[in-house]
Amino acid sequence: MSLLVLALTAGALVGLALGALGGGGSVLAVPVLIYLLGFTPAAATTASLLIITATSLTALYGHARSGHVRWKAGALFAAAGALPAAAAGAAASRLPQPVLTVAFAGVAGLAAVMMLRPARAAVGGGADARRPARAARTGAGLGALTGLLGVGGGFLVVPALVTVLAFEMQVAVGTSLLVISANSLASLATRGATTAGLDWAVIAPFAGAAILGAWDGKRLASKVSGPLLRRAFAAMLLGVAAFMLIDTMA
Repeated sequence: MSLLVLALTAGALVGLALGALGGGGSVLAVPVLIYLLGFTPAAATTASLLIITATSLTALYGHARSGHVRWKAGALFAAAGALPAAAAGAAASRLPQPVLTVAFAGVAGLAAVMMLRPARAAVGGGADARRPARAARTGAGLGALTGLLGVGGGFLVVPALVTVLAFEMQVAVGTSLLVISANSLASLATRGATTAGLDWAVIAPFAGAAILGAWDGKRLASKVSGPLLRRAFAAMLLGVAAFMLIDTMA
């Protein structure tokens, strides 16, 4: 299979996940870029950020038109992660490649576990004084994760918005795309050196297919049950995590 076909196929899957679930696509993008498209871990995380930024912004537009984005809350959540995302993005290029790979495998496994867990009902009312502080801590942690490993963190943003800020699922998915876009842009701002030498002939079709896939994902989410989509994607992520750990230890 040619690199172009692989890039288009993977891009469609990444976009589908982002559009339908509000996250998870970037956790698939990085291992595809490394193992199927020949990128180094450092280059793959940077390429993933470029792809996820373009895709998330496109998907955000669609969800915003449907009224599923809480702009003020999403902006505050993202603001807490901006500096950690930038700092972690600058540090990522200095870490050994095996460390990045093992860390990413761990995140892929965590993403799968989060997706397999049943959705928790939001508790309490909006007046809980602890919520702003909890949202800030969560936002900062997700920003660091985005900067270091090139993942949008939507698989953590969505449950955080549901449980911490009591958002409905559709609104959490839409708002997560705002957080993902902001964190990815902040991380890219500190990764200028790692964009040199990237294979744009692969990244461009990958991103294009992901953007189109995001629109399909939004439509799919309205027709297929959320739990079924999450279980299917979680199974894929568990396989990816296991493969990456075995490959690193071999």
